[in-house]
Amino acid sequence: MGTNVEQQSFTVVENGTIVTPGGFTAGGLHCGLKKTSRNDIGAIRCDVPATAAAVYTTNVFQAAPLKVTRESLSNGRLQAVIVNSGNANACTGQQGEEDAYAMRSAAARELGVAEEDVAVASTGVIGELLKMDAVHSGITGLPVHMGKESNEAEQFSQAILTTDLVKKEACVSVMVNGKTVTIAGAAKGSGMIHPNMATMLAFMTSDAVIGAEALQRLLRQATNHTFNMITVDGDTSTNDMLVAMSSGYAGNEELTMEHPDWDAFAAGFTYVCQVLAKAIARDGEGATKLVEVEVTGAVSDESAQAIAKTVIGSSLVKSAMFGADANWGRIIAAVGRAGQPVNPDTVDIRLGEISVLAQSRPVVFDEEAALAYLQTDTVRIVVDLHHGEGTATAWGCDLTYDYVRINAAYRT
Repeated sequence: MGTNVEQQSFTVVENGTIVTPGGFTAGGLHCGLKKTSRNDIGAIRCDVPATAAAVYTTNVFQAAPLKVTRESLSNGRLQAVIVNSGNANACTGQQGEEDAYAMRSAAARELGVAEEDVAVASTGVIGELLKMDAVHSGITGLPVHMGKESNEAEQFSQAILTTDLVKKEACVSVMVNGKTVTIAGAAKGSGMIHPNMATMLAFMTSDAVIGAEALQRLLRQATNHTFNMITVDGDTSTNDMLVAMSSGYAGNEELTMEHPDWDAFAAGFTYVCQVLAKAIARDGEGATKLVEVEVTGAVSDESAQAIAKTVIGSSLVKSAMFGADANWGRIIAAVGRAGQPVNPDTVDIRLGEISVLAQSRPVVFDEEAALAYLQTDTVRIVVDLHHGEGTATAWGCDLTYDYVRINAAYRT
């Protein structure tokens, strides 16, 4: 299947937020973990224990909050998420683990939920202990800052950011059994982004009635075609986490894969994931443009995915995009080193609608038109292999001087 979700069976909710689905509140504030005055601790709370699912980073070094969240989610249920930015609480040993559990305990107490129903997430600098006095102060102050209004959702979205320049949000509604079901999401991520699940955190809320097993399966499927198809710099972080919670407030018949409205719900859910994923790629550290790579004609969807991610992750391709250089040789070289079956005589490449390669042979094209296209803020590279039916789309950004500047002084 391709990865571009067509909007057919769901409606985009303009100005929708993480608290638009029934049963959720959220909020955030500044507690002192960041050197700036930006918010650095936030929470989402459901009025009832919610069906929940999650996916995590594949990095061997996994931050303490992931262990705590896995433990909380072992019964397929959550009622709250506590998250901090400015410090990843990763590679911090036994003390870091104790601090993550302390965050869970404090959040449970202040938010009035069971301790085992709280997920913990952290993002920021690796290898430094949390300032727990600041964390406890922030958690104690959170309840009065939480609610269902858009400004409270805004405070949460701001609390999870690190080097991000903008917040990432999406919301849709879907009809299930004649009832309106709402799905929303908020995410952060700008650098160290190469998910197989990157300093990426994402949170999704829904008011659908759905079982934990069905939600987990859908989350993995949607992630594989969205979050796992973005890259900024090829680095996978220690803290990646995507958590989904569903309150059941919509009152629909329980959603399963056999439900007649399952496809509509899955399409809406995947769309939210795709919007958030593309927003992360567009907001890559130092980036000036979003780059989309669509691969068609591969021997399988999985092969197309591997090729698309190789092209989008190529430093040479990314540099060419920054320089608005129609250097298709860098693209074809990336296709050829992806380790996938390719007929070297049948490849077509387009930059937008401008053909630069046909059947693996150069096409004379208008260099000025190509320059103008590559100077826009969204660039689409299309690779047709003419070798099968597999398709995939990956998203990334250009590689700029600012990326090096930002990461050369990340800790300082």
